[in-house]
Amino acid sequence: MSKKEVIGGPLEIGGRILSLSRAIRAGDFVFLTGQIPMQDSVPMTTGSVEEQTRAILDDIKTTLALAGCELEDVVKAMVWLRDRADFPGFNAVYGEYFPVEPPTRSAVVSDLLVDIRVEVEVTAYRPIEETGQ
Repeated sequence: MSKKEVIGGPLEIGGRILSLSRAIRAGDFVFLTGQIPMQDSVPMTTGSVEEQTRAILDDIKTTLALAGCELEDVVKAMVWLRDRADFPGFNAVYGEYFPVEPPTRSAVVSDLLVDIRVEVEVTAYRPIEETGQ
């Protein structure tokens, strides 16, 4: 295996291919790009923070599976919220996906580049020999 492997191909939104990869495996680590809530390849600009968070975490789970990983392999999460008031709703859903030994996490309130409520980036750790690659 090369030093770096693209997982899941380039990211596409609304038929436009973006200049970033969905995920990269570098040794035993898998780095996912910041995930935004998507529905039918289009950003979810409507819906509650809970709905948007579920969409993101489901996509993260799918992308991790392409790399031979699971949510339990996530060691670090970075979260951006558009509004501080959304944190309780986000956190409740996040806790459903990471109920035991959750990853480390940072969260900030920020102006996001897309009209969404939340963005999540994760890093996972799973030794290559455990993935069967």
